[in-house]
Amino acid sequence: MTLFLDVKTLGKLVSKIGSENLMKGLLDYLEHDFTNWLEFDKSSRTAAHSKVGVIELMPVADEQNYTFKYVNGHPSNPSLGLPTVMAFGALSDVATGYPRMLSELTLTTAFRTAVTSAMAAKALARPDSEIMGIIGCGAQCEFQALAFHFLLGINELRIFDIDSQSMEKVFNHLKRYPELKVIKTSSARECVKGADIVTTVTADKSNATILTADMIEPGMHINGVGGDCPGKTELHIDALKSGKIFVEHEPQTRVEGDIQQLDKEHPVFPIWRVIANYDQGRDSKNQITIFDSVGFALEDLSVLRYIYDKAVELKMGDTIDLIPQLENPKDLFALTNEYHDEVLIRFGA
Repeated sequence: MTLFLDVKTLGKLVSKIGSENLMKGLLDYLEHDFTNWLEFDKSSRTAAHSKVGVIELMPVADEQNYTFKYVNGHPSNPSLGLPTVMAFGALSDVATGYPRMLSELTLTTAFRTAVTSAMAAKALARPDSEIMGIIGCGAQCEFQALAFHFLLGINELRIFDIDSQSMEKVFNHLKRYPELKVIKTSSARECVKGADIVTTVTADKSNATILTADMIEPGMHINGVGGDCPGKTELHIDALKSGKIFVEHEPQTRVEGDIQQLDKEHPVFPIWRVIANYDQGRDSKNQITIFDSVGFALEDLSVLRYIYDKAVELKMGDTIDLIPQLENPKDLFALTNEYHDEVLIRFGA
């Protein structure tokens, strides 16, 4: 039997664990897997692009686990009453190929993306960072804010979005965390002025310039989340050139990330080596560091492992017959006879 976690069950799981504890637990899983980066069979995701969006398949495996995620990105979806990003995925046993879990990954991806951002900032940002600016108040914004608050101690958040209703949404959601001061700003420039960490997380599929070089201050850490497919960027090329750039899986980020604007010879550094303590991240207090985050399959493996372990521990979720249960594993055709008999009985034949 395969464990099945739908959206309702995942919501209950989050409520049971609590967002702060979930993020802290997930950070442990992510840091473990990134530290063991070389043990994984990795590849860039397969993407089907259209004029209005993209649909992607993201696989990864080690000697124990295989996972994949199906995910889309369609910026115009909200006008149709649909989320910009929707996802589901599976966790399977490498030894047998048996799918242990099938799960929703839309809500889960929001948590994993936010915690991955905080993990990178933990390795790259100045340890005394307290103020964060977020440009883009869509579905990911609150998750990013809470990950940096819970995991890095950010206590002042400045937000900006061209959609004032989206800013109000974020402001109202974060009221329940009184220790996090949230300030609505009137421009991207105002949002990032004096910030220690800046996150860009916009949705438009375009070569945008959300952050320009003249908006960047010495010592900033920039968390670029929204530039995640060909033709979709957020950072001006001069902003990119102003800092030391870190990436997840370089072959994928060269095609999809903000660094698609740079020459292939421009140096970038693997974030996993910093997390594993092989390399240094920030070289000085005033250095600008940039995490060009596009989302990588290993992060999905980490979060799928985590929610599977928690669901089993808390006895949550349903089991489904996703794979046939056979008395004789070589006799698949027997199922057709069983179903045929059931149909005859049902209709009184």
